[in-house]
Amino acid sequence: MSDAFHWHGGRLDAARAHYGGGAEAWMDLSTGINPVPWPGASTIKVDWRSLPDPSALAELEDAAAAHFGLASAHVCAVPGSETGLRMMGQLLDGPACYLTPGYRTHGAAFAQAAPVTDPGQAPAGAIMLLANPNNPDGRIHMREQLRVWEDRAQWLIVDEAFADCMPHISVASQIGDGRKLIVLRSFGKFFGLAGVRLGFILGPAHIIAACRRMLGDWPVSAAAIAFGSAAYRDRTWIDAAIDALGERARQMDRLLARHGLEAKGHCPLFRLIEHDDAPQVFDRLARRSILTRPFEYRPDWLRFGLPADDAAMERLDRALADG
Repeated sequence: MSDAFHWHGGRLDAARAHYGGGAEAWMDLSTGINPVPWPGASTIKVDWRSLPDPSALAELEDAAAAHFGLASAHVCAVPGSETGLRMMGQLLDGPACYLTPGYRTHGAAFAQAAPVTDPGQAPAGAIMLLANPNNPDGRIHMREQLRVWEDRAQWLIVDEAFADCMPHISVASQIGDGRKLIVLRSFGKFFGLAGVRLGFILGPAHIIAACRRMLGDWPVSAAAIAFGSAAYRDRTWIDAAIDALGERARQMDRLLARHGLEAKGHCPLFRLIEHDDAPQVFDRLARRSILTRPFEYRPDWLRFGLPADDAAMERLDRALADG
């Protein structure tokens, strides 16, 4: 297996080079991106001739703030939530810890950050960084527990990249000037438009002001502004997508169980299996042009994104059966 597949999901170029097949033949289950994207993007015309207008950026942040359940003064748009994460490493000073297993970027965001397997292990007064739901294992932390960790921390940074499909666990609406809480949100995962590169930093007003000074007048593209402003106001699609993702995840659990693979985690956008034959399962699927996500530090793990529809689900079912 090539090391390229261990770095992050979405490495279809490496998969084609290693296993062959044209781009159209491959089914990418290596990411946690919604395979059924928000359909409104195809109807929006973007004016590429002019710089994004400040009022349009404000409209985007207003729409996002309403979706997150807080005032727009606590919202800053960024070109992807990973950018927001790296900005936190520049803005905040002090000892930092990050939850592991987790995002590779979490360990790189702060200089000399220490990994912990339980946020309760973090020293009092440290900056604590974790994802909720966590990636890749789909663990969730309830709001009450997050508040306990916030009280002990200098800052609690919660990466909610996958929280749109589980709004009941989000702490975004609890952001305030009297809190030591910062939340990162992603647009592309839930809305299935990762190429837009749009995310948000949510935090106390002085943190948001500092972020805006770092980013300058045009932090995101005209396309990101147009797509995000419309998508966050499409409540009908959002509610339907939450329901559909939950049902498809349950269908995925049943499919995996038929093949002796127990699904772990609670995030509807992906499922993790733990199995001694995980490398062989990865290879068998890849030879049938289905890409999943292996992990170098846990060779017995394999993460599956959601197939887009019944036909894709049946294709995965056949490939798992053809051992």
